[in-house]
Amino acid sequence: MPKLNATVIPLHPYYPINVEIVGYVANKWNTFELCGLFASGCTIIFSLTYLAVKRLRPQVSTSDLLTVLWFVLCGCIHLFFEGYFAYNFSRMGGMQDLFGQLWKEYSLSDSRYLTQDAFVLCMETITAVFWGPLSFVTAGLIATDHPLRYPFQTIVSLGQLYGDVLYYATSMFDHYILDLSYSRPEGAYFWGYFVFMNSFWIVIPLYLIGTSVAANWRAMAALNKMEKALKAGGANGSVKKAQ
Repeated sequence: MPKLNATVIPLHPYYPINVEIVGYVANKWNTFELCGLFASGCTIIFSLTYLAVKRLRPQVSTSDLLTVLWFVLCGCIHLFFEGYFAYNFSRMGGMQDLFGQLWKEYSLSDSRYLTQDAFVLCMETITAVFWGPLSFVTAGLIATDHPLRYPFQTIVSLGQLYGDVLYYATSMFDHYILDLSYSRPEGAYFWGYFVFMNSFWIVIPLYLIGTSVAANWRAMAALNKMEKALKAGGANGSVKKAQ
């Protein structure tokens, strides 16, 4: 009797339920353990950054300090966590280190991270290569109150916003137009992981772009006023000499 050539799809908890995940191995750590480890990592990053900024610039404002904390966290997530995905995208299903298990936990809300999806690979690679290092540069410029802080803040925030909007849009297109859902039906995964966790890179970049535009507006208004005053002063001086 001839053997049937069939692809064996391993059992997994991801949606669509028939999607193939190469080399899938279930996580060793549960949701609470992984979320606790992630929160601990964020706490360490915030604590070290806080101490460094306070030592570098003791009179730093609260808004600047919070912005530095944000960009340092972004730098760590973009460069190391998302960079990890970009490097290991073809074998994510079997990864069992901390970052691998965190990605598999998050993928319960978006299985594209385990199926070598072209969009998320390109998006995460661009994020890791560009917005990761530039987030650290922006944090340093803000911490030292450098004049270039606002241009860099605008560039990085706009890049983050653009990537996140495309991320939502491609998933929603597949969901509503193609009737293809990548998230498990439980609300905690869709609303907690997919919507809430990603919304930070919508709300905060929008706010930072707004503050950058306002700061540039004030700077240009002050410069224009000064130039007009200098021109007026020069014209008055010429009139007096002529008299």
